[in-house]
Amino acid sequence: MVRYFQTLNVLIFGILILGCSSTKSPVETSVNGETVAIIPKPQVLTHHNGVYQLPQQNTISFSGSSEIAAQWLSELLQDANLQSTIRANSKRGNFKLIQDADLNGQLGEEGYFLDIDKRGITIKAAGEVGLFYAIQSLTQVLPADLKSRSMDSKPLVLPHLHVEDFPKYSWRGNMIDLARSFFGVEYLKRHIDRMALYKMNRLHLHLTDDQGWRIELKSKPLLTEIAGKSAVKNGKSGFLSIEDYKELQDYATERHVVIIPEIDLPGHIYAALVAYPELNCDDLSNLNPKMATPPELFDGYKVGWSKLCLTDPETYNFVAEVLREVSAMTVGPWLHIGGDEINDDLYETFVVKADSMVRSFGKIPIGWEEVSKADVSQELIVQRWNGKTTPLKKSKVIESICTSFYFDHANVTGQEKTNNWCQKSGVSLEDVYNFNDKADEIIGLEAPVWTELVVSDAMLDNRLWPRLMAVAEIGWSSSHDDFKEFSKRLSLHKSRLEALEIDFYPAPELNP
Repeated sequence: MVRYFQTLNVLIFGILILGCSSTKSPVETSVNGETVAIIPKPQVLTHHNGVYQLPQQNTISFSGSSEIAAQWLSELLQDANLQSTIRANSKRGNFKLIQDADLNGQLGEEGYFLDIDKRGITIKAAGEVGLFYAIQSLTQVLPADLKSRSMDSKPLVLPHLHVEDFPKYSWRGNMIDLARSFFGVEYLKRHIDRMALYKMNRLHLHLTDDQGWRIELKSKPLLTEIAGKSAVKNGKSGFLSIEDYKELQDYATERHVVIIPEIDLPGHIYAALVAYPELNCDDLSNLNPKMATPPELFDGYKVGWSKLCLTDPETYNFVAEVLREVSAMTVGPWLHIGGDEINDDLYETFVVKADSMVRSFGKIPIGWEEVSKADVSQELIVQRWNGKTTPLKKSKVIESICTSFYFDHANVTGQEKTNNWCQKSGVSLEDVYNFNDKADEIIGLEAPVWTELVVSDAMLDNRLWPRLMAVAEIGWSSSHDDFKEFSKRLSLHKSRLEALEIDFYPAPELNP
């Protein structure tokens, strides 16, 4: 209902704007030799005649508790070799940050107003996150090579414009599989910065699988001492220490990105079975086929062959202790319990117990779509990946359907070292953009990258970008029905991706 009124407000506002001011599409206004093109596309973006030249010395005034946003803005100006002074509880400044809780009903927690006119830049939002996202849009209005400016560079001029913006979905995410091949804190921090620029707010980390265990737990030290040393063929081993995990979450929180840890249960669990072999059934019937047996580590690609011994009561003690400790370490409200690709008579019983455990530890459970076969709680969120599961009851859904969002698949048919089991032609940028998100139960979307074949930073960049920008647009913008127009805006971000040092896939849509 809130989204309905927000959309209605946008329509009314758009009609009024068309009647009283000149407008141009986001791909027609050029300033500083570059065209203004914001991704994701704002709900309302109106251009007015005129430009505003940024002075060498700027004043940032803020109201409410907007000091953090003022610091972000100050850092942005510093990148441009411009000076700034911050003034609290003031309305005198060429940059004005206005926090107004009454805007929540109109814009939600993440929405904002951004105005650039002859007096400067004014940003309004209900809270910190809206102010932050307005600054991300302003960043995209500024030149991509901002950090390379010198004191002798030409003055920066900004177009007069008005933006009214808020997201369509609350969940705009990406999943990275750290279990098969490990990616460390520094890469993940860079990735969080890139996500935040495009207003993405959920980073799901697949931390455990047959090939490795990637999160340190005090109660179960062998999980990383032994299973942290394994990886898929040619992949990287390693793990996030308790301190690494805290540091990463703090970094993400500052950028309004929530980390969602996944402990994949009760299958995809061989790495844990090597560390604690007593979790196996006595006859190893939980390994079928026996692709490996303890103490042998597993570096292969096959999935769906290992599971916990679900007839052993000690299994549930182990699961409870792991979920309890991960819950206690996790800042965000969600914990993912996996649950995919398991054939066991006790599977549904296990899912119901794991669901209850997570909730008892104060977290909201998430599971891959197979968990919806069980009599799960109303709180549990289902992550749909193949659409083949008939749910027992209605649940909230994160959409990750593999034909549109599995980015371990090829950018283009035949790309080397990519998967193709879900869609032999790969998952093109257009496949992503054209996803049909009409189902009422969808709360957002998430694009996973499984790392059987993705074993370097450059390869992961290549699989994520620019396709993740289409995910950002679907998750935020009110509509995504004009791939040609999106491609025009996307092409104007090629220099920005280069400035961010992203080893992106050279999609033809990036060329003007």
